[in-house]
Amino acid sequence: MVKQTVIVDGGYQPQTVTFKQGEPAELVFKRVSDRGCLDVVQSGDLNFKAALPLNQEVSFPIDTSAAGEYGFACGMDMVKGTVIVK
Repeated sequence: MVKQTVIVDGGYQPQTVTFKQGEPAELVFKRVSDRGCLDVVQSGDLNFKAALPLNQEVSFPIDTSAAGEYGFACGMDMVKGTVIVK
């Protein structure tokens, strides 16, 4: 299982994460600051939405069966990131 962590601190760091197609994957968000509207993360492309408690990890399995670019964003859809499967 490949695990990638995105630090949420006024934005997403890194803003883009890449997984290999067909390899089991997990995307982890950890919010370390209460700045901005980043207390929720959502993705219609990847079918998840969850609150991000401060200083706690929240994980989502990522379907890597199809190559492509999939977006995620804050609850207000203002701050955005990308998951690339290739």
